[in-house]
Amino acid sequence: MFSVCKYYAEDRDEACDFLQEGFITVFRKLDRYNFEGSLEGWIRRIVVNTALQEIRKKKVFQEHYNLIKIEQEELYKEDVSTSELNPKDIIQWVNELPKKAGLIMKLYAIEGYTHPEIAEILDVSVGTSKSQLNRARALLKAKMNAQG
Repeated sequence: MFSVCKYYAEDRDEACDFLQEGFITVFRKLDRYNFEGSLEGWIRRIVVNTALQEIRKKKVFQEHYNLIKIEQEELYKEDVSTSELNPKDIIQWVNELPKKAGLIMKLYAIEGYTHPEIAEILDVSVGTSKSQLNRARALLKAKMNAQG
């Protein structure tokens, strides 16, 4: 679960805080686990939600980002051979994305949240969630094209 926390934290100390708060919540809500699905998945969801609550408390999202509208054709204009890419490079590029775009990409692509769920969690519109995901994809695409 620590690696999950590191996705959302700015540094190791913050990831430790997220993990600690997440497990405190897990132990408080253990009686609510109904043995449907995996225990690990249930714990992961709590840890992710705890990290997001902590991020919201810091009001990280008060920064204003220019929303970039990107057409889908532009995202897939050039094909990059993913077999030539190093997975560590991709993880580093995702972590270097602007905060909101990177967080939305992680929630959507890694955690499997939908745009309406992301919008509710981050208190943004569904359109903002979609545009920030497109922004993250475009930035990653540019990095991949530069690499390849």
